[in-house]
Amino acid sequence: MDGAFLFSLDLGYSMSLRDLFPKFVRQEIPLSLYTRLQLGGMAEYLAEPENEAELSALLKHCQAENIPVRVLGFGSSLLIPEAGVSGVVIMLSKPEFCRITVEGVHLTAGTGAQFGQVITQSVSEGLGGIEAFVGMPGSFGGAVCGNTGTIHGGDLGQWIENVRIASLDGRIAVLSKSEISFGYRYSSLDDVVVLSATLRLEKEESKELIKRMRKLWIIRKSQQPSGEVASILAFRDPETGPSASELIEQVGLKGTRIGGAVVSERNASFITIDPEGISDDVVRLIRLVQEQVTMNTEIQLEPALEIW
Repeated sequence: MDGAFLFSLDLGYSMSLRDLFPKFVRQEIPLSLYTRLQLGGMAEYLAEPENEAELSALLKHCQAENIPVRVLGFGSSLLIPEAGVSGVVIMLSKPEFCRITVEGVHLTAGTGAQFGQVITQSVSEGLGGIEAFVGMPGSFGGAVCGNTGTIHGGDLGQWIENVRIASLDGRIAVLSKSEISFGYRYSSLDDVVVLSATLRLEKEESKELIKRMRKLWIIRKSQQPSGEVASILAFRDPETGPSASELIEQVGLKGTRIGGAVVSERNASFITIDPEGISDDVVRLIRLVQEQVTMNTEIQLEPALEIW
């Protein structure tokens, strides 16, 4: 999941966030500009606070007024509905939320840092553990919240020492690993805003880490659709048993099309989108694949996309 969370559903509010926070809140902004698929409608409000103080004030007001809040990372695994999104979408992309620092075997990164940059920094500092996640898109915060992982490197949660968060009333706190639940592509951080996280990694030779990272990068690229401008991982592999791609191929759905969305011929876990495709096509195709796989295999595929 790349950093997409809904915290309230009560739309009974009337105050203008743009008037209250003119410095960093904009109104009626197309979210397609901020997602990998470049699909979907408008955000009622888009907020880009400069620092924790501005974020805290915004969260406090939204909770008091029951305004829906969502957090958007890089939009690498996010699907926006054509009808758009009510409430406020928060992007933590300013420098304060993107810093990466290293002290000994500890690496601390802001939620808005690019996950790939965090991996590169760790390798260059001779810190091993997360190089297996090379090539995974999105923000660091999204990777933490979704407990991203691979068959080659386990889960990110195993390396986390603590997470700095903002609660929905705007209070800042630091959670130790023992206060957080991590599971398969899951964490208990869905109802807070992640600000940064500290990893405890292992000292290794940078040269060896680079060699390992390059090998894993080649493997990952070989498994993804190539030559397709708009393609995205749509289904997570089950925790055990056949992969999502194998299950979809087993039921004969490779190449299946709905509108401008197509199940990839190269890797059926991916969906590719033609220029005329819309987000509703992708949603309908995901549901069709889920229904057919469940009907034929009794296995429920989980989407790898966050669908707002």
